[in-house]
Amino acid sequence: MEKFAELKKIAESVELVDAHAHNIVAIDSTVPFLNCFSEAAGDALSDVPHTINFKRSLKEIAGIYGSSLSLHAVQESRQRLGVESSADVCFKAAKISVLLIDDGIELDKKFDIKWHRNFVPTVGRILRVERVAEKILEKGSNGTWTLRSFMEIFTEDLKSYPLIILADEVFAFKSIVAYRSGLAINTEVTEKEAEEGLSDDLCAGHPIRISNKSFIDYIFLHALKVAQSYDLPMQIHTGFGDKDLDLRLANPLHLRNLLEDKRFMKSRLVLLHASYPFSREASYLASVYPQVYLDFGLAIPKLSFHGMVSSVKELLELAPMNKIMFSTDGIAFAETFYLGAKKAREVVFSVLRDACVDGDLSIPDAIAAVKDIFAENSKKFYKLDVSSRYSDVKPPLSSSFQEEELNELSKDVTFVRIIWIDASGQHRCRVVPQQRFYSSVQKHGVGLTCACMGMSSTSDGPAVDTNLSASGETRIVPDLSTKCRLPWNKQQEMVLADMYIEPGKVWEYCPREALRRVSKVLKDEFNLVVNAGFENEFYLLKSILRNGKEEWTPFDRTSYCSTSSFDAASPILEEVFASLQSLNIAVEQLHAEAGKGQFEIALKYTDCFRAADSLIFAREVIKAVARKHGLLATFVPKYALDDIGSGSHVHISLSKNGENVFMTSGESSRYGMSKIGEAFMAGVLNHLPAILPFTAPLPNSYDRIQPSMWSGAYLCWGKENREAPLRAASPPGVAHGLISNFEIKAFDGCANPYLGLAAIITAGIDGLRRNLSLPEPVDGDPDILKENLQRLPVTLAESVEALEKDSLFKEMIGEKLLVAIIGVRKAEVKYYSENKEGYKDLIFKY
Repeated sequence: MEKFAELKKIAESVELVDAHAHNIVAIDSTVPFLNCFSEAAGDALSDVPHTINFKRSLKEIAGIYGSSLSLHAVQESRQRLGVESSADVCFKAAKISVLLIDDGIELDKKFDIKWHRNFVPTVGRILRVERVAEKILEKGSNGTWTLRSFMEIFTEDLKSYPLIILADEVFAFKSIVAYRSGLAINTEVTEKEAEEGLSDDLCAGHPIRISNKSFIDYIFLHALKVAQSYDLPMQIHTGFGDKDLDLRLANPLHLRNLLEDKRFMKSRLVLLHASYPFSREASYLASVYPQVYLDFGLAIPKLSFHGMVSSVKELLELAPMNKIMFSTDGIAFAETFYLGAKKAREVVFSVLRDACVDGDLSIPDAIAAVKDIFAENSKKFYKLDVSSRYSDVKPPLSSSFQEEELNELSKDVTFVRIIWIDASGQHRCRVVPQQRFYSSVQKHGVGLTCACMGMSSTSDGPAVDTNLSASGETRIVPDLSTKCRLPWNKQQEMVLADMYIEPGKVWEYCPREALRRVSKVLKDEFNLVVNAGFENEFYLLKSILRNGKEEWTPFDRTSYCSTSSFDAASPILEEVFASLQSLNIAVEQLHAEAGKGQFEIALKYTDCFRAADSLIFAREVIKAVARKHGLLATFVPKYALDDIGSGSHVHISLSKNGENVFMTSGESSRYGMSKIGEAFMAGVLNHLPAILPFTAPLPNSYDRIQPSMWSGAYLCWGKENREAPLRAASPPGVAHGLISNFEIKAFDGCANPYLGLAAIITAGIDGLRRNLSLPEPVDGDPDILKENLQRLPVTLAESVEALEKDSLFKEMIGEKLLVAIIGVRKAEVKYYSENKEGYKDLIFKY
């Protein structure tokens, strides 16, 4: 029907996120091609050609290969094309943009995860926990394992996957407990029972196959704890499969004890395979348990068309549509991915069209559901950012093959820069040769004096009141998910680092850990994630000689948003933009700013941790490219006291399950923001004076935060008021009257972004806990209304005093780190009060 043409078009064309599949095998693998059509094995395979799925699917495959309609003709076409060409044909037809692979099935001559990237842009890993356990046990000999010794290694291995990422990023854990002992998991299983179960499994001989119910329940529960602690989902096989499974025990209703267990309320569970034939039961569970999500792979395409439609309709009877996700469950043969994608498009269109005909959905509702089910739900649930550099880098260090693979990719690299940001906001790095990095440093890090977090902008020694000294050593350990080539020097790489005091124990002074810690509190208490987007203001300066002395003067002298200024700087800005693109850092806009030689580059918002990482790399890029062009880029807040200041304004929003919940949605609202959004913003406003030492860390910062300078000098907020330190924003595309985010003006380019965001989130959490409300917004110029407004601290000394009086940050940021930050700030105050011209040297440091 013509009225459904748009719905059909979108269902047929939307790019898919395939959230659960398996490896493809070589053309000469012993895996029978008939497994393309059935879960049967052995003698049962002989009956597969008599199934509806076989007859329908063979016709589909013959169609894309242009072969005759026979199994022999299709197999001949596959042989003639070869595995790579046939895979190329199938994946192009399937239009899969993201592929998550459970590589825990042992298949003859299977290709590694990297191979699949030849056909799909983004490929990640699903970690099968039972296979991890079996591999550990296979390395030992019978009689030497105890439950404790096994669990120590099992836990370490599981934790290594989300923590240490190189080239096969783990997006979820997976369990096949249904295959081994069923879904009636004993949540109270004891160590004694698990110990006895381990002994039983070891006595069964090699190869190890975990099957004892007590032992498998024990390791499942432990793996779920690890997954929950890293906010990773757990996929669970439910419903039908091969004959190894007792279907009676694969009914997801058996999971009720687990779902009711308070220890796992924050977990995220995916019931795979539409739980067929228990689809209605799965739909019910997803409707009443917030931690339950559904995936209909395998049911599509293995069932008859009517069966596929019925199963998906049953899922939709109760389950929220934002909890239903697509996968192909493709395995061994590229044709299975194509069949899963093609039939899913047809089935979902049919189901949603019927829902429209029945009056359950409008056509716009159905179109939105198509996009959500096929891609958006999975992107949010698995935290996939397909435009991000993080989707291309990946595997755990425990795989020697993957280490060798990465070494091969980096063999032309000479040096690797290991970057950290200190308490004063300065970028610092240690540089190691490529060979040493990949042989040792990538896993163990490099030593660094503890004094490094006590250094100020004025001295490379620890400030007096930081409690840090020349005694003691920390380790900076690369966060391999951030490793990338230097766009301006392809023979070098850079990577951001975390700080550890000993293996496995993060140093309490680590700024990145501070941000992780408060973000986890926000997630655990309120199920919220902070998204952030930074606006980078900076000056481009050129060197001149005046009276025999070098001076740095503005690159040009044009006005705000000047076209001629942009023309003059285009070669630099083009290269900056290209460099950021190569790092998959998205730029929203750029323009000439109001200062002489000043520019702004605004980065696209993302989750706060990645936003901080991207900001660090953006600063590195801007300074390096400017240097290549014979210029100096500086982010100093007030490089010239008689010109406009530079900020690093940050836009903040809140999301829950991938949805922006900062703006109001159906609830009554005074200001166009949700109650959650208002409480969070009110907390930031309430603690803003104490936040300033984190976001405006230098005395020079306060030369910028002045009235009538659009930097926010008074303690207030406003709707689209650029003189207010907190500006509620309603950008184009947001409905009139709604607020999608708020901007913090008092954040500059000398701030450590991890500490700055950690302080903001800390204050927001306090607002949520206390359910704070905002005062009335200030709509006019605060300087005119100043009699009724409190001035923000006018010096760094005043803001430090405010921080020392605010007990909130000691608890959330950490007492020792806070002492170091305050000590560094006091050193800055002392030095610059005695050296009035000292700020002029800051351009070389920031």
